[in-house]
Amino acid sequence: MSNTNNSLVLPKNTFLSDFKQLTKVGLSLSVVFSAIAGYLLAVDTINYYTVTLLAIGGYLMVGASNAFNQIIEKDIDKLMKRTQNRPLPTGRYTITTSMTIAVSFTILGLGILYIINEKTALFGAISIFLYTCAYTPLKGITPLAVFVGAIPGAIPFMLGWVAATNNFGIEAGVLFMIQFFWQFPHFWAIGWLGHDEYLKAGYNLLPMGKRDKKAVIQILIYTVMLILVSILPTFKKTGAFYIYPATAFLIFCSGTILFYYGVLLYKNLSKETAKKLMLASVFYITAIQIIYIIDKFLH
Repeated sequence: MSNTNNSLVLPKNTFLSDFKQLTKVGLSLSVVFSAIAGYLLAVDTINYYTVTLLAIGGYLMVGASNAFNQIIEKDIDKLMKRTQNRPLPTGRYTITTSMTIAVSFTILGLGILYIINEKTALFGAISIFLYTCAYTPLKGITPLAVFVGAIPGAIPFMLGWVAATNNFGIEAGVLFMIQFFWQFPHFWAIGWLGHDEYLKAGYNLLPMGKRDKKAVIQILIYTVMLILVSILPTFKKTGAFYIYPATAFLIFCSGTILFYYGVLLYKNLSKETAKKLMLASVFYITAIQIIYIIDKFLH
């Protein structure tokens, strides 16, 4: 009887839930948040039309990247518990369906970003290309794939600035560097948690190839670089992007939380601490973007 009920209940939301999985809605929304944060840092008066275009275009851009990624990795995804229930490995979505979504998202997303300005569309295209054609294939070859993947991963924050100003200068560069350095403690913490599963799929994403103290040292180095770049705007060397010293102190304190969990991971090398480090990294990037915006509107 329960099987009959399941067969009646499941089809209702299967396509929608699979669509969310294919395009990774949660990740896409976090990228939209970063892009809008970058936009707000650049403007004195908010243009809601531009913000709407940026949100929709950014969402479609990330959704396309994720869909292409899952098409390429459909056979590998079957090997990992974390990914084996995705729409493509299970056969709930065909490659044709997935490609239709991916290509449609790409065309629509880049078209919408182009309406804002050409540079925004260009960086959107670079992001999709690097994630799909460089990062994804390199994952099975070298841990250096993380460095390549950090480039498209770092574009959203600065994309908002470019959307607002039609200019890639020192300000957009600093926003890019913040999100670039952030990728490493965040992604290596995820790599630490799923290391055994990744190995099954032929991926070795940790910086030193295994869960050891040398890998954690790399995490700590990039965490320090992240904190330093994050407080750089207080020294008035970053163009129009400036923050108060009190704001820099608050950001530094947020960074010490991330660094603390890195040190703790160095001491105990446990999955539990790696998970805390990953969550701390999510807290950090969200917190500093909000802090930056508050600081901006206090000027």
